[in-house]
Amino acid sequence: MRTRHFLQAAALALCCAATGAAQAQQPTTLKLGWPTSDGATDPLAIGARAFKQALEKQSGGAMQVQLYPNRQIGDDKQLVEGVRFGTVDAAVVTNAVTAQTEPAFGVLELPFLFENDAHVQRVLDGPVGADLAKRLAARGAVVLGYFEGGFRSLINNKRPVTQPADMGGVKVRVMQNPVYIDLVNALGGAAVPMAWGETITAIQQGTIDGLELPVALIEPLKVNEFAKYLSLTQHTFTAYELLIGKRLLDRLPAQQQAWVQAAAKEAVLEQRRAMAGQTPKALESLQKAGMQVNAIGDVANFRKAVAPVYDKARKAGQGALIDAVLAAGK
Repeated sequence: MRTRHFLQAAALALCCAATGAAQAQQPTTLKLGWPTSDGATDPLAIGARAFKQALEKQSGGAMQVQLYPNRQIGDDKQLVEGVRFGTVDAAVVTNAVTAQTEPAFGVLELPFLFENDAHVQRVLDGPVGADLAKRLAARGAVVLGYFEGGFRSLINNKRPVTQPADMGGVKVRVMQNPVYIDLVNALGGAAVPMAWGETITAIQQGTIDGLELPVALIEPLKVNEFAKYLSLTQHTFTAYELLIGKRLLDRLPAQQQAWVQAAAKEAVLEQRRAMAGQTPKALESLQKAGMQVNAIGDVANFRKAVAPVYDKARKAGQGALIDAVLAAGK
C-alpha cells in the first residue's frame, strides 16, 4: 500500500514538474498591429516584419510577435488608444495620429519643415525625438523607435499642382489632424478630414478630388488606380512610431525589456535601409503605370502660403520644439 502511494505521489510530482517546465517554456507573445497592407514595399509592414524578426532572434524564440496588418485589430487611432489602455500590445502608427493623443508630435507634421532625410533623422534620433517619447510615455505608450515613410505629396484628379493657386477648389482628404487641415486650407484647397477606410470609396465616387500620401504608399494602397495626378509637393515628412504599452513593457522581466529595446533599434535601422531609394523606384513604377507626375515651382511660395500654420503652432506653445527642429537642420 505504501509503495503504491509512493509511486502515485512520485508520478504526480513528475507530472506537475513537466507541466511547470512546459509552462516555463511558453514564449511571451506580442500582438503587433498596423493600419495598412502587409505588402513587400509597405513602409509600416517592413518595420513590423523587421521588429518581429529581430525580437525572435534576440530572444532565441523566448518572445514571439504575431502580426496584424490591414486594420485587423484597429485603425491608427484605435491602435494608439489600445496600446495606452492595454487592449493592444504593440503597434506601428502614423505620427499625425499619435499627435491626436500627444499634440507635441504635431510639430513633426508642420509643412515644408525638413530640408532632407538627414535632417529628419537628426530630429527623430536626437533630443526632439527623446522629448516627444517622454511625453507620450506619460500617457501610457512607449515609443520604441521611429520608422520612416518619406515625404508626402499631393494626389488628385483635377489638375497638376505646381503653385499654391493650383489648389483652388481641390477637395483633399486629410488625416483627422489640425495641421493637415490647416495646411490644405492655407494653400487654397478644401480639406476633408476622413478616416482611411472611407478614402478610396470617396475618390471613386468623386466625393473628394484627391489626397496626400508618401509616394512609397501609393501603389501598395492602389491609389494610382483611382487618381490621375501626382504633384511632388513633399510638403511634410511621414514618421511612424513603433509603440508598446507602458504597463505591458514595465511588467516584462528585465531581460525581455532589453530584448524588446534592442530589437526595436535593429528594426529601425533595417526599415530605414529598406526605405532608402524606395521613392525613385516607386515614381518610375507609377509613371510606367500611367500616372502623371510633376515637380512643383518655387517652394518659397508654398512656405509663404503656410506661414499661418506656424503662427498657430507657436501660439499653442510649440515654439521651442519648432526652433529645436529648425536648428537641427543647420
